[in-house]
Amino acid sequence: MKTDFTHHQSAHCENGVASNLLKHNGLNISEPMVFGIGSGLFFVYLPFIKVNHAPAFSYRPLPGIIFSRLAKRLGIKIKRQKFSGSQAAEKALEDNLKKNIPSGLQVGVYNLTYFPDDYRFHFNAHNLVVYGKEENNYLISDPVMETVTTLTAEELDRVRFAKGAFAPKGQIYYPVYIPKEIDFKKAITKAIKATCRDMLAPMPIIGVAGMRYVSKQIRKWPAKHGVRKANHYLAQIVRMQEEIGTGGGGFRFIYAAFLQEASVIMESEALKTLSFEMTEIGDMWRDFALEASRVYKKRSAQQDVYNLLADRLLEIAGREEEFFKKLRKAV
Repeated sequence: MKTDFTHHQSAHCENGVASNLLKHNGLNISEPMVFGIGSGLFFVYLPFIKVNHAPAFSYRPLPGIIFSRLAKRLGIKIKRQKFSGSQAAEKALEDNLKKNIPSGLQVGVYNLTYFPDDYRFHFNAHNLVVYGKEENNYLISDPVMETVTTLTAEELDRVRFAKGAFAPKGQIYYPVYIPKEIDFKKAITKAIKATCRDMLAPMPIIGVAGMRYVSKQIRKWPAKHGVRKANHYLAQIVRMQEEIGTGGGGFRFIYAAFLQEASVIMESEALKTLSFEMTEIGDMWRDFALEASRVYKKRSAQQDVYNLLADRLLEIAGREEEFFKKLRKAV
């Protein structure tokens, strides 16, 4: 069983899976457009959820929400299923493959055998496409990989039923209806307004306010937890920003690309200008991550490094607040 499926590499898994599945079904939509219309840009600090023994940070909404928002705004219908056991999950996938339906799966990263060891964390919000099966090997299009790959039936089952936070429970999803005519202008406007609302929300752990709250926590961590744990927490911020699929600086660059595309569709010079500004903010996030990594790797020559990092994060928060206020006015 093998579907004629074209693999396109992307910067992020859920965006890439959504884009690839929709392209396969006749809708040519880029990864940035998926991300932007899906209101994928976000920031949240979740101190009550621990990932690898440190608080959770996310630069994106919960798994599946980007594709779901995209579908709703474009009038696309997606079928999603979760399962209590392996047998039913495998049967649903096999049935789709027999019908030549490539299927998106949510999986855990830790047991993905084709991932380098350094990237195999306990993180259950990764996405990939299964587009065929040859003997005991499933054919895998993982959009963050350069080429297609394979997993045995046993390996695929293990990652589909990974345990822990955001356990995928064998989740499978795929589009079942795409309208012939789509109002992209309306979808883009609604999506941008929602992103601005999220990022400017008056809640202490979300958006710009969340960044400022984390800045305060960074100043407290060394005295409260000791340097070793403080460094572990800094490593968590960087890991969630740069290595695990929650985006961070990279998501700012994708959103800038979305605004660039949207400026053409919307015929808006303001959106084009703001796309360049978002790229600058992405660079600030990358610089922050670089300095934080030097601290927890004990390679920083800076004095008072925790307050320095806190100040950098406050500066980013200020830039993003200004940016999203201007973006809100632009639409």
